Amino acid sequence: MFSGIIQHIGLVRQATGGAAGARLAIDIGPLAGGLARGASVAVAGACLSVVSLQGSVAEFDVVAETIARTTIGGLKGGSRVNLERSLRMGEGLEGHLVAGHVDGVARVRAIRRTNGHVVEFQASKDLTDLMVPKGSVAIDGVSLTLVDVGERTFRVALIPVTLENTTLGELSAGCQANIETDVIGKYVRRYLHSMGGDTGVGLTMEKLREAGFT
Repeated sequence: MFSGIIQHIGLVRQATGGAAGARLAIDIGPLAGGLARGASVAVAGACLSVVSLQGSVAEFDVVAETIARTTIGGLKGGSRVNLERSLRMGEGLEGHLVAGHVDGVARVRAIRRTNGHVVEFQASKDLTDLMVPKGSVAIDGVSLTLVDVGERTFRVALIPVTLENTTLGELSAGCQANIETDVIGKYVRRYLHSMGGDTGVGLTMEKLREAGFT
């Protein structure tokens, strides 16, 4: 698990392979300290395992499913990526629970830089159905709060520290980003399906408490 708090911006040294699978060599800087083979690192929001480590350069194997569902397949030498090492037992959770399992990709529709830095994304209904205004979302691995959610759009506001310390400040209209919706929302949706659909008919606060959601 991860928290969505980016610890370092890594630089892709090499990317080889294609749609069937790829290998990434990434300079992970200070995150290499104490890192072991097999350790999990969130790369642009996708959980990848270290297969080798030489100095500060870690190599990761990327399977076809990850390439198909994320932007990872488009990385190349020189690409900058958000990095976060996995949480350890007892560490504080400063963002929100992030699994590193990307649900899909959204495209930047517009960026408003007056009265704050607000980014609007275009996304599939499958993604937005799992979002609620003021809820949590991870974008390229960054824990953020949703400003509002439409049928196929959503918006987030980025503060200066996020713009400075993640790759989100490099986004422009047309760019794609990895999206992971809040894991709690996924369980609520599954629970609704078990009750006969997404309508929420028969859903009460007592039933949500019994299911462990409140």
